[in-house]
Amino acid sequence: MSAPEPLLSCLALEAGYGVSQVLFGIDLQIAAGEVVSLLGRNGMGKSTTIKALVGALRPTAGGIRFAGEATSRLKTDAIARLGLAIVPEGRHVFPNLTVREHLVAFADRRNGLRDAWDLERIYGVFPRLKERQNNLGNQLSGGEQQMLAIGRALSTNPRLLILDEATEGLAPVIREEIWRCLATLKEAGQTILVVDKYVHRLVDLADRHVILERGRVVWQGDSAALNADRSLWALYLTV
Repeated sequence: MSAPEPLLSCLALEAGYGVSQVLFGIDLQIAAGEVVSLLGRNGMGKSTTIKALVGALRPTAGGIRFAGEATSRLKTDAIARLGLAIVPEGRHVFPNLTVREHLVAFADRRNGLRDAWDLERIYGVFPRLKERQNNLGNQLSGGEQQMLAIGRALSTNPRLLILDEATEGLAPVIREEIWRCLATLKEAGQTILVVDKYVHRLVDLADRHVILERGRVVWQGDSAALNADRSLWALYLTV
């Protein structure tokens, strides 16, 4: 019996900006229900990879398949309708919509799961959002905006959730709340690709890790292997 097709698969992916090539033959697979981290120092190709996955940047070579479809030439809205949602760096919360309006306006059922991420389930993960459901986006703290950005993405019931620097710039206590949320999502079976600089927390959260260096995959493996080889941290992940 053949193995099921990965939910997301990149093969020999190349991309860049104008004449400047950034990605050089990236291979990346994510199975349904898996949590994978994309690691590397700033400028090593993580953001470019994400842009290619969501359709914001067209690859120059290689291919991407998501949810059984070739997506390299699809626009961002078409890829989103297949069930890909991103929590972007910077949150991008609408200042003139309430918390509840954010969560209702984007609601959809894209993952086919019986236990949908509806309003009450999202409030269960983020009680603070329920407390502030009538507040406008610009009336929220940075941490609350990050919770809202994650909740908004979940409201689409994505097959794959991409989190780009979800804990960047947050106070430690709020950062811990985000990590708790991500652990809850993992327990619920949500497929996640996460980019974050807190490697020690990603070792606890993710099933597998992919390290980029100058636009190439230089290492990939599970959490036990990454935790055991701290030379990788020094070589590829510390400034």
